[in-house]
Amino acid sequence: MSLDAVTFWGYRRPDGRVGIRNHVLILPTIVCATQAAKHITELVQGTVSFIHQHGCAQVGVDYEQTFRTYVGMGTNPNVYGVVVLGLGCETHQARSIAGEIAKSGKPVEVVSIQDHGGTLYTVAEGARIAAKMVQDASALHREPFDLRELIVGTECGGSDACSGLSANPAVGVVSDMIVDHGGTSILAETTELIGAEHLLANRAVDDRVAKKVYEVIQAMESRAFKMGVDIRTGNPSPGNIRGGLSSLEEKSLGAANKAGTRPLQELIDYAEAPTKKGLVWMDTPGHDIEQLTGMVAGGAQIVLFTTGRGTPTGSPISPVIKISTNTAIFNKMGDNIDINAGTIIDGTETIEAVGQRLFDEMVSVCSGKWTKSEILKQHDFGIYRIGPTF
Repeated sequence: MSLDAVTFWGYRRPDGRVGIRNHVLILPTIVCATQAAKHITELVQGTVSFIHQHGCAQVGVDYEQTFRTYVGMGTNPNVYGVVVLGLGCETHQARSIAGEIAKSGKPVEVVSIQDHGGTLYTVAEGARIAAKMVQDASALHREPFDLRELIVGTECGGSDACSGLSANPAVGVVSDMIVDHGGTSILAETTELIGAEHLLANRAVDDRVAKKVYEVIQAMESRAFKMGVDIRTGNPSPGNIRGGLSSLEEKSLGAANKAGTRPLQELIDYAEAPTKKGLVWMDTPGHDIEQLTGMVAGGAQIVLFTTGRGTPTGSPISPVIKISTNTAIFNKMGDNIDINAGTIIDGTETIEAVGQRLFDEMVSVCSGKWTKSEILKQHDFGIYRIGPTF
């Protein structure tokens, strides 16, 4: 693969990071405010939001993780500015979240349903603020940047027997290319790396990182055992099994191929931003929406998502490129899938050729081309919960 200089066109943010989209985010800090946030996005073009069930009655690590996810979504470089929309009495206070987001230097405003006298007044005020932000955002111009500015999330959902043979290795080729260009590639889905952890530990940059690999795998399995269940009763899923996967270990060996061949630099917690360039492992569950949200909250500007069974999954903030593992699902779900890696199974393309094609598509998307999940407004969001709600 060529390591000639490759650039994409993006937006430099006040904190130095580079965005590939220019959204104004309406960020509801509590489930009670999600419908008001939705109303604002319906009124003001250029805004995005998401529906969720969090923001109150969470304590300890769950409180911290939800808070970190909210802040990460707001500080993602694809976001120009944020209207933080709260109810007023919730645990996750809008002003605290806005204060953390404001440290990035981007425009942030707070609107509260209780303080503004109800939903209608709040929607009107939020829409007024958002409209001004959108107009300001529209005045920005894209500039060329090197790939070292990118954080790329990788994900597989609705896997089948072809995943580890076609699309996932092709994503691994792109992951290596991103790392070789000085960027960052995130591997996630801890649940779906059980059985393949030794392969990643062997590629760790030092003993500390290798030890952490085994620790996160053991912790994920232990959480299930404490519930009196085995992860393998739900993973592989029924769809995975119908697609030809026989076990979680087989699924994991295929999923690990998304990580390419480069050294593993660090392991980070859910929704944390990487501190190092190169290949990074984020400790997330296997649930598609929850892991996608974690990587985007961790700063991923774009996500490469492979699927063998088909899924429309997308993000409100970061474009998601869908890659089919087989030609049949690409033909069946062409409205949702951007790239067909089934040509590898068909014998008409090599893994390296599809990897190069996917790499070129990624650069185009980073420069402004819309993915199919963006076009269909597939704005999925879900936070990984650790414990019960109180």
